[in-house]
Amino acid sequence: MKVLTLRDLSKVDSLRFTFAGAYEPRNGLERELEPFLDALEECADGWMPNLVKTGRKRKYSREAVWRALEERRNEYGTIIGLFRSENPSVSLVLNLGPADEQSTLRVSLSAQPLSFFDKVETCRGFVAAARAWASRYPSEYAAAHSLADLELADSPAFGRDDATWKRDGFDKIYELFWLNVFGPKLVESVGRERMLSTPAYLVEELPNGSVLLVLWPTAAEFASDEARVAQARAHVHLRPDLDFETVLRTLRERSAALVPVEPRFHPDVAPFLSRLTDEFAISERQRKIAELNAFRPPVPEEWLPVAHPSDVANPERVLESYGDLSEGLVAVLHTDVPSIMEETSESLTDLDFHFWKENFPTRYTREVLDGHTIPALGVYLGDVLVRRLGGTWVLRAKMEESQVRVGKRVWLPFLRARRYMQSRESLLEYSLTQFFKEAERYRP
Repeated sequence: MKVLTLRDLSKVDSLRFTFAGAYEPRNGLERELEPFLDALEECADGWMPNLVKTGRKRKYSREAVWRALEERRNEYGTIIGLFRSENPSVSLVLNLGPADEQSTLRVSLSAQPLSFFDKVETCRGFVAAARAWASRYPSEYAAAHSLADLELADSPAFGRDDATWKRDGFDKIYELFWLNVFGPKLVESVGRERMLSTPAYLVEELPNGSVLLVLWPTAAEFASDEARVAQARAHVHLRPDLDFETVLRTLRERSAALVPVEPRFHPDVAPFLSRLTDEFAISERQRKIAELNAFRPPVPEEWLPVAHPSDVANPERVLESYGDLSEGLVAVLHTDVPSIMEETSESLTDLDFHFWKENFPTRYTREVLDGHTIPALGVYLGDVLVRRLGGTWVLRAKMEESQVRVGKRVWLPFLRARRYMQSRESLLEYSLTQFFKEAERYRP
């Protein structure tokens, strides 16, 4: 398997499993959690967590789990994390609620990449773990599915329509996913006979009256047309009030939204735009890539064919004041943007990304932007042109009129900085990255 970096993992889909089942804390947390760990250790072939984390990190072992439980136990319950530091990356958060009449063991598991679950044997192991947990800890509903597709779905099981979920619980089948566990109450609302006759890859009645339903042999193939047809057929079987063609059309639209789009960004802003895509939810990412592929920034107009002559009496003093402004910007941003100290084109791209991610123009008042940020950014941008493109400052008494000569053109960094800091959209339209690329073409 290809080794994926953290940046790689941020770009790929994951298998998400959520589960909430009843447990009896009066029997002791260790005793109650042993069946959970038994199933995990037996079934997690290739995706077994190898770390236990609370306030500190320990290599996975039963002893490490018991120690973590003891460290995190309080009157509100206990939360610990089990993680895998190798590919596939696994995050498994266990939340054991406080001792009361309805004590709940909550599991949130994420495994990346989803493509790891493209083999039947691997998925059988995952299904076996889910079966064991659902049999031991009675649950109203549990599911495992692609995170990207979950974000497009409309189900209270994964945070959608929270008001309905809090009011009614799981009162009906909102969606079907790759793996589903239906509690006895939900099974009876549908009809046990109907539930057990669902057309699916696996339909199994569990000892506590729950039903385990798996739509397709492998989780990774959820978006194939064959899997979507099977998903729609099973859904309308359990919900006769739904129309098959309507359900299938919606599922196909979701699949289409997840088809990878090759980035073809405008070359002058590609270094910047390629950083943005990972900031969007994985379900939105392909649509955003397509939008950014179509984006064409306006050609920079912040330049003059002939310089206005310098009108300052003491250039050294002006440059010294410019240096103070630039150093102030570096002092404020060097932690978030370490490369700012290098004054390179890459530094400008890092600033573009930082300002966009922080939504800088709307996060701060115009007084702060106009009085501090824009002048300091204008100086910094001009200094980069001087240092990296062999430019020369042409200083003016009115700061905004100061220019930097690069080759046959004279550039206006302060005007660019002002236009740049108008809105979040203007950070794209007047990026520092593009300004540098355009000026670079006129380097002698």
